[in-house]
Amino acid sequence: MKLFDELKWRGLIKDMTSPELEEKLNAGGMTFYIGTDPTADSMHIGHLSSFLISKRLANAGHHPILLIGGATGRIGDPRPTTEREMKSVEEIERNIEGLTKQAKELFGFDVVNNYDWSKDINFIDFLRDYGKYFNINYMLDKDIIRRRLETGITFTEFSYMIMQAMDFLHLYETRNCTLQVAGSDQWGNITAGVDLIRKKTGEEVYAFTMPLVTDSTGKKFGKSEGNALWLDKNKTSSYEIYQFLINAEDEKVIDYLKIYTFLTKEEIEEIEKCHFEKPELRLAQKELAKGIITFLHGEEEYHKAEKISQALFSGNVQELSLEEIEDAFRGVTSFHITENSSVVDLLVDNGIASSKREAREFLTAGSISINGVKYQDVDGIIDFSLLLYEKYLIVRKGKKKYFVGMMSV
Repeated sequence: MKLFDELKWRGLIKDMTSPELEEKLNAGGMTFYIGTDPTADSMHIGHLSSFLISKRLANAGHHPILLIGGATGRIGDPRPTTEREMKSVEEIERNIEGLTKQAKELFGFDVVNNYDWSKDINFIDFLRDYGKYFNINYMLDKDIIRRRLETGITFTEFSYMIMQAMDFLHLYETRNCTLQVAGSDQWGNITAGVDLIRKKTGEEVYAFTMPLVTDSTGKKFGKSEGNALWLDKNKTSSYEIYQFLINAEDEKVIDYLKIYTFLTKEEIEEIEKCHFEKPELRLAQKELAKGIITFLHGEEEYHKAEKISQALFSGNVQELSLEEIEDAFRGVTSFHITENSSVVDLLVDNGIASSKREAREFLTAGSISINGVKYQDVDGIIDFSLLLYEKYLIVRKGKKKYFVGMMSV
């Protein structure tokens, strides 16, 4: 397949500014940019779907620029409902440092900061050199602005579109950048940049957007109870990513393979065939986890995540190293244990059983394991010699439910 056909097959093109772009993408040689604002010190998996396209385009002979919005991040992109909370300059600077380091390590491409060319533009020049090219009616017609008119929008948010358009113009004039790529929620902003360049220079540049990646309910992929799936393994471990991906919906997982991996069309079609013959094996989900974790953190991290998953599934937590235990139970609410307390009290006091009677029933039935060993002594006493690595007491109820006790200091 040619590049454009592959991008369409992978579901990576939603809107584009000109039909001419198909031929230009196939020909290679375009300088393009894709950007993100420093709202955090790490990208999340939503960014990954967008930024992976930079590698696809680079592999096809295009020239990527990754932009960190040090200037636009100080303003904040308009949200559909309310204004974003302003972050302190110090936090923004920390986030820029983290994102720049991450982008270079993951993608190896040129990274720029739009604050570098925006900070010296004064207010009069902003109005004379840029503001006069933006018709208010044109701006009001943009979808995100139109949706905010009912609740109100500040001039600061309203100006974001102009600032993003200025970025495109600057990169066009200084780097011969003729293409911007973004998520579909940025369509209004990137077309403003295309129009600004046309009005100021008379030249034609291009843009296309990618659909936002969602689950079957329309919720953004990678969001769980308001928490993002971070690409930084110190914020989201490889095991946490593995667990999220291994539970991806059957009806969406093939789409995710197209978006998030570099597997070929033939490879994905073979995986799809095998997956739907035996969906209980979760072959597609495993390939998805392998592809993403290996790209982000390396093959060793993928195997570690797989090992942790298998150990927890089988209950053999004693096979895990201290680091693996801490990765496995990161985010799990822990409780403190004291020596010489009864096992029955421990189960009741920490919500593992609702009553002493139920605790005894669980123990008698063999439903409780402690550190990977079935525990049935209803008169048992907690001894610190039971602890793994002199620190953890891992309680398993049934086949899936884990609770983590830590030694009281």
